[in-house]
Amino acid sequence: MIGRGAAAEAVALQFLQKKGLKLVAQNYRCRFGEIDLVMRDEATLVFTEVRLRASRDFGGAAASVTTQKQRKIILAAKHYLSELKQMPACRFDVALLDDINIDKVEWIKNAFSE
Repeated sequence: MIGRGAAAEAVALQFLQKKGLKLVAQNYRCRFGEIDLVMRDEATLVFTEVRLRASRDFGGAAASVTTQKQRKIILAAKHYLSELKQMPACRFDVALLDDINIDKVEWIKNAFSE
């Protein structure tokens, strides 16, 4: 049985692919942290954090992408980039879900930066 987090990632992936992004890597892990989805939006590499919250109490899914979480994603992205031969344009996006429903994905491009 698939967990809620994995289901949310699958919904976010499907949503982003419908928007024209291509999957490069999923659940990239290194000693600094994890990146849920590494996507390509034309020439831009997109590091995407997927957040699911069962309720909007305490700010919902958006509030769960804290400064500390952003730092971990940035460090993991730098590690990922260090393995590439050429440095592409990059951005950090967030896919927010308060329910596992493709029609209710909130996609925030350039949600944060280094």
